[in-house]
Amino acid sequence: ITLIKSFSEMAIPHYTGKMTDWIMNEDEPEAFNHAITVMTLMTIMSAVCEFVCDLIYNITMSRIHTSIQGLVFQSVLNQDIAFFDKASTGDIVSRITTDTNTMSESLSEKLSLLMWYFMRVIFLFGSMLLLSTRLSIFTALGLPIIWIIPEFSGQFYQKLSVQVQESLAKANDVATETFSSMKTVRSFANEDGETERYRKCLEDTYALNKVEAAGYAASTWTNSMSSLALKVSILYYGGRLVTGSDVSSGDLVSFVLYELQFTSAVEVLMSYWPHVKKAVGASEKIFEYVDRKPDIPPDGSLTPQSLKGHVQFKNITFAYPKRPDTDVLKNISLELKPGQITALVGPSGSGKSTIVSLLERFYQPQNGEILLDQKPLLEYKDQYLHEKISVVSQEPVLFARSVRENIKYGKENASDEEMRAAAKLANADDFIDNLPKGYDTDAGEKGGQVSGGQKQRIAIARALIQKPQILVLDDATSSLDTESEHRVYSALQKNCTVLLISHRLSGVEDADHIIFLRDGEVAEEGNHEELLAKHGFYEEFVNQQNTSIHRNTEDVTNSGQ
Repeated sequence: ITLIKSFSEMAIPHYTGKMTDWIMNEDEPEAFNHAITVMTLMTIMSAVCEFVCDLIYNITMSRIHTSIQGLVFQSVLNQDIAFFDKASTGDIVSRITTDTNTMSESLSEKLSLLMWYFMRVIFLFGSMLLLSTRLSIFTALGLPIIWIIPEFSGQFYQKLSVQVQESLAKANDVATETFSSMKTVRSFANEDGETERYRKCLEDTYALNKVEAAGYAASTWTNSMSSLALKVSILYYGGRLVTGSDVSSGDLVSFVLYELQFTSAVEVLMSYWPHVKKAVGASEKIFEYVDRKPDIPPDGSLTPQSLKGHVQFKNITFAYPKRPDTDVLKNISLELKPGQITALVGPSGSGKSTIVSLLERFYQPQNGEILLDQKPLLEYKDQYLHEKISVVSQEPVLFARSVRENIKYGKENASDEEMRAAAKLANADDFIDNLPKGYDTDAGEKGGQVSGGQKQRIAIARALIQKPQILVLDDATSSLDTESEHRVYSALQKNCTVLLISHRLSGVEDADHIIFLRDGEVAEEGNHEELLAKHGFYEEFVNQQNTSIHRNTEDVTNSGQ
């Protein structure tokens, strides 16, 4: 279609020249009518082809944009957890939205014009060669002048575009962090401080935009001046050729019309080329995400029909990727037995949550092996593993969806009966029924429409609806009162292996096995009575808990008086 449209437009200058010869010679009366007819038909054909071409191109580019954005999103989701530790949320969101939009908009508009004007350049120069070889060669010799400058400006734009996108990503990062921590910002009355941080980021972007604008203005002015010089030279040389009877007046008119369109098309090509380079610069980070290979082991194949839930950590040593020289776990060995509640206790930074991350296969230990039912954890299929292991953290994340959708998250095909059964086990059914719309109540962004204790119980229900074989409660009842916490623990099924991590004594006392961690090592283990009899770290932990409870009771009594 583009070829037909380009060919149709070439006819107009050609027949304009023929009309000029007829007017001057008046020896071919039918040529005038013929030229007018052909020009009209060609113009109509060109308009129809342009409409069809633009329609097809825009639909195609829209599909490409959607595909690229979906591809980048999926590529990011498939990255290892260490990737998200290093990359900020604002930066990732900026790449997926802002960068893909910048790239797609530039390509959809500018690339379309580049393709179209490239075809025009080919056809126009071919027509010019047919009219006058000498004039065409003279025109071609002047083209490098208007090619060199846009090439340099294109490289400049490409480098500057990367800096602009990075600057925008930093601003987005500040905005995302601020809005996601709005309560903290408000509690410290630091709205002005966050506004100043965001303004400074925008000032950096503005400074880069000013440089970009100055470069664009200089490039445009230089292109115009060089193009004007070329046109004047061609008119002078063409006039000399007509005087010498080397070309006819009509051919010169046709050539000049072709040349005007030709140089105009070249100008467009050169002016839009930097924008395409800019789009390439914006796409660099996007395709870094797409091309990045997740640092995760190959997916396993084990999906056994039944799973006991017997977990063994054997001589595990682990350091986080961001701190490779600091071992969080040091040659640690522990065991989670089927049907038992195993409690992990210890001071902050002792490695409790790290054990959970390794169990979920978010990271891989540097040394040692994790076994599940006597089989290496790496041999299990990832989806199967996360169906069998459910984790509830201290600050569980709820999505801005209904309570029903949050509980069924990851198991959308679960029935309402299964959902209510899980909610009852989590001691959440009663309060959910009392919400304005019951299970259809919107939980709000990050669960902001429900209290901390209600959020934790919804999260526990979300874990239990999976019917996991291993349930991990990482301080998951810290916002519950003692009675609610006891009801949740009593409802846990005994055919499920439970790993309980808690900074509070409640719940730990009734655990079948207690492991006390200190500085990434197992300091003590046994049941509650056995550990108290050792008069070691665990006893000190219990005494601190009792002292804290006693002080809190005294504070409540004194405030009541």
